[in-house]
Amino acid sequence: MHRRHWLTAAASSLAVLGAGLRAQGAYPARPVRLLVGFPPGGGIDFTARTLQPGLEAALGQPLIIEYKPGAGGVLAATELTRAAPDGHTLLVANTGPFAIAPYLQSKMPYDPLRQFSYIGQIAETGYIVATRSDHPARDLRQFVEWARAQAGKANFASAGPGSSTHLNGELLNTVAGLDLLHVPYKGSAPAVTDLIGGQTHVLIDAGTVLLPQIKGGALKALAVTGPQRDPNLPDVATVREQDLAGMEAAGFQGLVGPAGLPREVVERLAADLRKVLARPDVKARFATAGAEVQPRGPAEFAAYVKGESERWSTLIARRGIKLD
Repeated sequence: MHRRHWLTAAASSLAVLGAGLRAQGAYPARPVRLLVGFPPGGGIDFTARTLQPGLEAALGQPLIIEYKPGAGGVLAATELTRAAPDGHTLLVANTGPFAIAPYLQSKMPYDPLRQFSYIGQIAETGYIVATRSDHPARDLRQFVEWARAQAGKANFASAGPGSSTHLNGELLNTVAGLDLLHVPYKGSAPAVTDLIGGQTHVLIDAGTVLLPQIKGGALKALAVTGPQRDPNLPDVATVREQDLAGMEAAGFQGLVGPAGLPREVVERLAADLRKVLARPDVKARFATAGAEVQPRGPAEFAAYVKGESERWSTLIARRGIKLD
């Protein structure tokens, strides 16, 4: 009897231990933080908020958006590299801090290709070249002519040093042979505000940022940088159509975690993300902002970021651009 009692107690203890281990290993075990490296009101905030309801439902936990603006998204990406690799801290990655900003510094703050776990791409969007609605230029070619006549007084706004908007302006300078002064802001929203106010002359940003102001009449589009015209702006010519093909560019957004995420966590998040992106209402929301859903998986997304990094780092080296 004593031996049977011991075996029963041991089996019960093992069952409790097994249940505890399963509970400990369950993912997610608590709310998930989603870092956004830019202030509210910009394109990355739009992406985070579009995904939030669907991902919360899929994960069964709150998805808490935390804004960590600064250094063109670099501060948020740096914070992610210090997070525990358990899937409870994620980041909306985008072109600036993952394919541009690290290559603008003599000592990279992090290696975008090695210090993150790539979960999946979210969307891709061509940029819009926009100016104030009362600017005399009707398209980008006319803006280039206007800027050349300003004797170094013309400028371009950006969402911050090292952001995709910064490099888009530098690309315009390179392709059109201009010398526009860079005026950086702490995010797209304040950059748009000052563009409307006339403090700056042009901003090249995503449709998620610019389309509402263009549709509202405060700004006008001079060109789009994608290979085809934006369905939201059918009368606006592409940069290629305006003999500025070297300005073709697209921005990406994706979901990443810190390096070392367990494979099962990456696969779970990637599957949940694909399901959310397949929803017609999510696709439509991105489309109305000029973005196209691109549900690339972990390996494909990582390879895509590698290609974009090579492209932008080459331009940075050619222009000799450094932020330190």
